[in-house]
Amino acid sequence: MDLHHLRLLRELGDRGSLAAVARAMHITPSAVSQQLRSLQRSARVPLTERRGRRLVLTEAGRALAAAAIEVSTALDRAGRAVDAYLDDPGAPVTVAAFHSAALTYFGPLLGRPGLPPVRCCDEDVAQADFPALVADYDLVLAHRLAHSPPWPSDRLTIVPLVHEPLYVAMPAGHRLASKPSLTAADVSDEPWICVHEGFPLEGILTAIAAAAGGPLEIVHRVNDFTVVAAIVAAGGGLALLPGYTSRPGSAVVLRPLADLPAGRHIDVLARPESLHRVAVRTVLGALHEIAARPARPLLRPPA
Repeated sequence: MDLHHLRLLRELGDRGSLAAVARAMHITPSAVSQQLRSLQRSARVPLTERRGRRLVLTEAGRALAAAAIEVSTALDRAGRAVDAYLDDPGAPVTVAAFHSAALTYFGPLLGRPGLPPVRCCDEDVAQADFPALVADYDLVLAHRLAHSPPWPSDRLTIVPLVHEPLYVAMPAGHRLASKPSLTAADVSDEPWICVHEGFPLEGILTAIAAAAGGPLEIVHRVNDFTVVAAIVAAGGGLALLPGYTSRPGSAVVLRPLADLPAGRHIDVLARPESLHRVAVRTVLGALHEIAARPARPLLRPPA
């Protein structure tokens, strides 16, 4: 049964004539009659009857009109509940982020006054798996390489957060640490620490290998940049580290690649309806403000 048809039946019971219903609903009497006939086809007994020149409700029609009041009331209550949910500035907001973004943004976000409750979760997944996380979280911090395919915008809202440079990390005493910048040829013969397959930074190592004309020696596969920095500091190989969201420490130096673009986009992904919530928009705004002041990368000059 159509809610609009039920409302017409109720109006007929309250106003007493097709003409009065038509005037109230701003439609023609013939349109009222046509829609009431559509409603009648869904009922097993007559809902209206003729009394003289007037169309009135039968007992079944009056029962259905009373039920229509209950339906309208319930729908109005449901609509108000949704509005209250959308407009509640204190409703909890769930945020997921890959490890280095979680390390960088969760602390400042949780320490920021005036925000709704934020529920944080780390989700270190392959690049292709980030869009699916919006089914479980209000906001998802995701990353992709600068030249990789964009996120699927047909089902996501994508909010760019920051473009982050990526650097070659090495021990402070490494022979290449004396150079202000590096080329693919400089680093192609070195052992490397790489992320797991399918994760964004792997693509840059693939580009280095292609530019150098041969495969790289991958000796470790580690996703956590804190662990990566410790391995680099111990002389376990070179690695790529992000310039804003990693804290490699004084035993590690970072150098840019001069002949290859090395950077990644950090974006916030969400379902479009999630951003209808005031609380979600508030947390997103806070993330933007935090990301607008990124820590400067540890680019110490060559000794």
